Amino acid sequence: MSLAPHPSPPVKGRSSSLALVASLLGFTIITIDVTAVNIALPDIRATLHGGMAGLQWVVDAYTLMFAALMLSAGALADRAGARRAYAWGVGLFTAASLACALAPGIGALIAARVAQGAGAAIVMPASLALIRQAYDDPRRRARAIALWTVGGSVAVAVGPVLGGILTESAGWRSVFLLNLPVGAVILALLARTAPSPRRPVPLDLAGQVTAVLTLAGLAFAVIEGGHLGWTSAPVLGAFAVALASGIGFHAAEKRHPAPMVPLALLRRRAVSVALAVGFAVNAGFYGVTFLLGLYYQQLRGMSGVEAGLMFVPLAVFITATNLVSPRAAERFGRRRVIVIGQAVLTLAMFVLVPLNAGTPLWLVLVLLVPTGLGGAFAVPALTAQLMDSVPGERAGTASGLLNSLRQTGGAMSVALFGALLAGGGGEGGGEGAAGFSLAGMHTGLVVVGVTLCVTTVLAAWLLPRTEAASKPDLKASSEASSTAAPKSGSESAPKSGSELASATSS
Repeated sequence: MSLAPHPSPPVKGRSSSLALVASLLGFTIITIDVTAVNIALPDIRATLHGGMAGLQWVVDAYTLMFAALMLSAGALADRAGARRAYAWGVGLFTAASLACALAPGIGALIAARVAQGAGAAIVMPASLALIRQAYDDPRRRARAIALWTVGGSVAVAVGPVLGGILTESAGWRSVFLLNLPVGAVILALLARTAPSPRRPVPLDLAGQVTAVLTLAGLAFAVIEGGHLGWTSAPVLGAFAVALASGIGFHAAEKRHPAPMVPLALLRRRAVSVALAVGFAVNAGFYGVTFLLGLYYQQLRGMSGVEAGLMFVPLAVFITATNLVSPRAAERFGRRRVIVIGQAVLTLAMFVLVPLNAGTPLWLVLVLLVPTGLGGAFAVPALTAQLMDSVPGERAGTASGLLNSLRQTGGAMSVALFGALLAGGGGEGGGEGAAGFSLAGMHTGLVVVGVTLCVTTVLAAWLLPRTEAASKPDLKASSEASSTAAPKSGSESAPKSGSELASATSS
């Protein structure tokens, strides 16, 4: 891919503000959609009569497509122009939201969620590219990107509450219908922003297809393994598809002139460790979010609104910690911040193990504090560390890969928890009428906790002990990292859509 600078049309004053609002709204709705749908799952189950596997696919169909397609979405923004690609993504997401709301059964809902995930994958990098086009001044651009990032954190807080209110008052379909007017507003705002420049960038179609098949095969095997049996023909077949597609992905990336994931990048120790940490951190955070949405409603008998409100303190801790993490990294070093954040998140998994139907709610909230602190403390430093571990021309690829692995970690964790929750009951109310297994919950928390233990040790052992990057192109890499954790107005942001597929906070 050619990364030579290219002029962007001036977008000043009011038009810049409109572009920022459009980008912020898009990022907000794709984030709210994840957390709001988690709260709506019990109502979806009651209405569409889907089992636990169906509920897992309602979540994972979205996150898997989000993860797999994000690797190529930046290239699409380069080819078509940021504004046009963003409009395509928002249009697809909005249309898919309508299909979700009208879904007559669980299968139709899952299919519509696949389309939603594809739209969200386009929205993410194109929204940042649109901000880059709108703000040529580094200081104003840094502030705009900071607002964009904080919008994601606010969406994490608002999503569960909004999802609970809508589900209780108008049913789960209203959660998806809410996206329609927001999508229309975004498209209206885009019509008043300047056209974006285009750049010919080859698409790695073979790599994209094999990546999707690999992820889908793994998710199907993990989800259905707890229901059909790990040695059943469909599960073994899914593992075989995932293995064959993974081999095909490796071959495709090795031969493609502009591979979606350059294999040499993965051989760098700092890169591979950072990706493993990103996978594990999101596995912990999104696994707990999925788990607690069901725990509050199915085991504790809460309404959707009550369950949503229980997530607000967690989101407050996440937002506050996101703001503290970059300063801590400057003072103590990124490696130390990454290790401490993971260690806290590891502790969070194990302190939640004793949860049961009788645990006081105030204690549940206290035990959730490490979950809010750990991932939010580690991710900004992790993103900056990864950006400084690659040459500047690979910053977009690295950040897109990190986002993809993080989404995959979340999807695999949801698949694991879902299979375990439905796999058997424990004593003392462990298995309720809705099929919630306390024993399965405890097992899942231990598995994710052990995984985080391993990546914590890897990070402490293998990540660089100094702030120096492992490659000489520090200036360009630092500029690229400003999209993930903007620190000052003097930093510059990358210019292409693929460079702007940055990782966001937990």
